[in-house]
Amino acid sequence: MRRRAARPARRSSLGRPLPPAFYDRDTEVVARALLGTVIEHRSAAGVAAGRIVEVEAYLGPHDPACHSAAGQTARNRHLHGPPGTAYVYFIYGMHWCVNAVTREAGHGSAVLIRAVEPVRGVALMRRRRGGVDDTNLTNGPGKVCQALGIDRALDGARLDRGPLRLLAGPPVPADEVLVTPRIGISRAADWPLRFAVRDNAWVSGARRGRRGAAG
Repeated sequence: MRRRAARPARRSSLGRPLPPAFYDRDTEVVARALLGTVIEHRSAAGVAAGRIVEVEAYLGPHDPACHSAAGQTARNRHLHGPPGTAYVYFIYGMHWCVNAVTREAGHGSAVLIRAVEPVRGVALMRRRRGGVDDTNLTNGPGKVCQALGIDRALDGARLDRGPLRLLAGPPVPADEVLVTPRIGISRAADWPLRFAVRDNAWVSGARRGRRGAAG
């Protein structure tokens, strides 16, 4: 029997948009703080939202795995700020990925949203994802964007207003946070910059790590 996703949260249970100052901090601190917050996208098809349960920090031009390591280009210009901007890019010729830009404008760092736990618009997510098992709706960065309807049109959007927003949520205690190296990269693959909610069904990978996190 197909496992059902979490029940959609009531509108009043979702917090206010995170202000730009939230993102204007060290990237790994922002990454840790994003666990438990909510990403929400309002589109013509409806509203879909999920609690963020897995992220990765990409630290800027000194980080070989970060897109800004190659300098600023037309593709990655929104990665360079200002803080609180959405950076959306296409990979493998088939998947969109959404990031929250951090630190000061021009630095080129961001947090990749890797997985969310659905809290609103689950039926819409199922339609967009083509009837997959509910725990596979949003357990990966490409799946998150497909389920929430995020694509290139949202690259450069402000995350405190407009159709794509990040909203405050209950903080995740340190003993519920897993910290591991990042997944699916070949450069700086041992840097412990992946943060996830321990034992959450929507986390994309089971790679072992340590408890606790920055911030």
